[in-house]
Amino acid sequence: MNPRWLKTLKEYIEALLVAVVLALIIRAFVVQAFKIPTGSMLETLQIGDQLLVSKFHYGLKLPFTDKILVPVYEPARGDVIVFEYPYSEKLDANRPQLKDVDFVKRIVGLPGDTVEIRAKEVFVNGQHVTGPYIQHVREDIEPNPLPEGHPEITVDPKAYFDHCEDTTSTCRAKRDWMPKLTVPEGHYFVMGDNRDESFDSRFWGFVTRESIKGKAMVIYWSWTGPSNIRWERLGRMIH
Repeated sequence: MNPRWLKTLKEYIEALLVAVVLALIIRAFVVQAFKIPTGSMLETLQIGDQLLVSKFHYGLKLPFTDKILVPVYEPARGDVIVFEYPYSEKLDANRPQLKDVDFVKRIVGLPGDTVEIRAKEVFVNGQHVTGPYIQHVREDIEPNPLPEGHPEITVDPKAYFDHCEDTTSTCRAKRDWMPKLTVPEGHYFVMGDNRDESFDSRFWGFVTRESIKGKAMVIYWSWTGPSNIRWERLGRMIH
């Protein structure tokens, strides 16, 4: 083979390897793409939105682990985050597809906050949580399963958060009502903006600090197919 051709081939291979290594470094430490598969964050995020998630925003992690080497910012109330779903072999036995799956939700409660839900309205530290991003699509409200003045939950959260789905009246009551509870240290309470159609902390509990992958920053692409590209959403910052 021509030595000149060999030299050119070697240069191309080296450039390709460098590009692959850089791509892996960027994905591991800086930014990662995420596609919205469900309507749990409507209207903030649409099905088919594709996001860029800042993995560096909350700190630099040791590769292939959840250990934070260099902390940057702490997760804040209102942040839209991507995290690994807290899969339970026992409670999610009928949902094996959720193992190692990333979710996107909004942080509602920080470590030490008290969170309570009354007739679909959320209260954090006694303050009513409102915002233009909150959406309710169902008018029905389940009866309160707990008596007025029910004390704060003090049992193991796993005894309350049973990963149930919105298919029974008992589980729908958890969608609409939750007695006051305190978010443990190192954990976060998250909810979808589409409150009536979101499988979130009301059902399965808290998100650990270590399981947070990053903060959703911007929509870089949005479509439902080649014939429906949502140009007006491209470049939209996520708040």
